[in-house]
Parts: sequence; C-alpha cells; structure tokens
Amino acid sequence: MKFTASQIAGILDGEIIGNPDVEVSKLSKIEEGTEGSLTFLANPKYTSYIYSTKASITIVNKTFDAEHNVSTTLILVEDAYKSFSKLLEYYNQVKLNKTGIEQPVYIAESATYGDDHYIGAFAYIGEKVTIGDNVKIYPNVYIGANTKIDDNVTIFPGTQIQSETIIGKNCIIHSGCVIGADGFGFSPDENGHYHKVPQTGNVILGDSVEIGAGTTIDRATLGSTRINDGVKLDNQIQIAHNVEIGEDTVIAAQTGIAGSTKIGKNCIIGGQVGIVGHITIGDRVKIQAQSGIGRNVKDDEVLQGSPALSYGDFNKSYVHFKNLPKLVDRIDQLEKK
Repeated sequence: MKFTASQIAGILDGEIIGNPDVEVSKLSKIEEGTEGSLTFLANPKYTSYIYSTKASITIVNKTFDAEHNVSTTLILVEDAYKSFSKLLEYYNQVKLNKTGIEQPVYIAESATYGDDHYIGAFAYIGEKVTIGDNVKIYPNVYIGANTKIDDNVTIFPGTQIQSETIIGKNCIIHSGCVIGADGFGFSPDENGHYHKVPQTGNVILGDSVEIGAGTTIDRATLGSTRINDGVKLDNQIQIAHNVEIGEDTVIAAQTGIAGSTKIGKNCIIGGQVGIVGHITIGDRVKIQAQSGIGRNVKDDEVLQGSPALSYGDFNKSYVHFKNLPKLVDRIDQLEKK
C-alpha cells in the first residue's frame, strides 16, 4: 500500500513542508530510513538523524526548528509520537480489512455469522457457533461448537477456540492461542493413580481483551474462567481453570496462574511470575518479574521476590543477601579467635 504526504497529513491534521505528492510504502526508524519509507522524530536525542535520513517523509512536532537543510518531506503535528501511533493504527486497519470467505473452509450449517466478515482458508467453524459483525477469522483457526463471538473480533492464524467459549466485542486473539482447553484436574485414588476430573465449564472473555501469541486459557471445572473487560495478556501465559482476572489488568509473558485464583482490577504483573491457586489478589497490585506469589494480596501492594515480599522489604533484604558471603567470613574469623 502506498500513501502520499497529502494523504498522511489529512489523516493526522498536519502541515506539510516539502513535496505533498511524495509516496511511501513502508515504515522505518529515522536512523535507518530509506527512499519510500515513513519515519518520525519525537525524541530530541535523535534530532541529528533528520538531516541525514533517507526517509521520504518524516513526522515531526510543530515546535521543530530545522538548523540545517533537510531532504525529507516534513509533516508537522502537535505530537509526533502520538500521531505516528495513530498512523500505525490506521495502517493496521487498512491492512487487516479483509472480507469474504476463502476456500476451502468448513462452516457448520447451524453456524451463523454477521456482516463484513472474513473467514480464512482451512478455518473450521463448528455447530451452533454465533459470530457477530466485522469479525476476522484468519486461516487455520478452529472454533468449537456453541461458541459465541461478538462484533469486531480478530482471531489470528492457528488459534483454537474450544466449545462453549464466549468472546466479547473488540477482542484480539493472536496466533497459536488455545482458549477453552481442559483444565488440569485429576484426582488420586487409594493406589496413587490419577483419574481425570471432567472439565465441564467454559471460558468467558469480556470486551476489548487482547491475548498474546501462544497463551492458553483453560476452561473451568464448573462455571467459567473469566477474563474481564480491558485485560491485556502477553505471549505464552498459562491461565488455569476457574481463574478470574479483573478489568484492565495487564500481565507479561510466561506468567503462570494456578486454578481458582482471583486477580483484581488494574493490576500490573511482570514476566515469569508464578501465582498459586485458590488465592485472592486485590486491585491495583504490582508484581515484579519472576516473583512467586503464595498468599492473598491486599489492594495496592507492590511485591517482589520468591516467595514475594513487599517491594521495600525486598530491596532492604537484598542488601543483606548479597553480603552473606562476607558476613559468613567474618563469623568464621570471630569463631577462630
């Protein structure tokens, strides 16, 4: 896709200095700009590159005052970073605006779908699936029976949505996710052999949930595993059966959450965090990367370490942790005396 400086300025309500007809078809960093690319300047430490960049168009703040000649066409805006982000969003909307049904696909006769849909090749849509308007289902997606998908949802290639899943409006599910697989439920008998406990519940995603590639969310044993409105999950996260995650909580990659744990609203959870089952984590909690959470957590706590301590206590304790070898040596010397 190609865009002219005039078209971009129109989208961003910007002012052009240079050639309004110059075209771009790709994006670049300002220091790596090439002919036909679009870039931006927001951080002052990159200002020197605007005089040497080969990018055809550069978005800059209106406050920018060139000290030397520039060869790139400038588009002046109020906030270059926000404007570039807006343009990326617009670009994605155009790029992903697919419609129609490719072949081959399997769509059960009892399935229904709304307007402006896209269903990619080799997709499978099971019995009594309900799909809303403007839903994009990319190739090799599996959607199990009785699943309900609301409007403006995008499901990228290779994802599996198991039966009875409910997906709200404006969700994005990236490649390779598995939503609604059986929870990890087994019961030992008197001989120590484990027997599977049927997982009869489902998964419910609220509105505006985004799920990163390779993340798995297990169906509930009974009831529902719930991911509430506005939750953002990174890649390769494991969420076990009957977990609930509150509105607008964000979780980074490789975190694992064991069964039946409840996480509150507006929490921030770093990468590789491990959270045990059957506990409650309050609202606005912040958990640093690689922490291990094995207890209930109150609202507004900030935690680090494994087992996790309050952030302040962890930092104080770390001063002693790193000095332990020296302290041991001192004790040895005192004992010898």
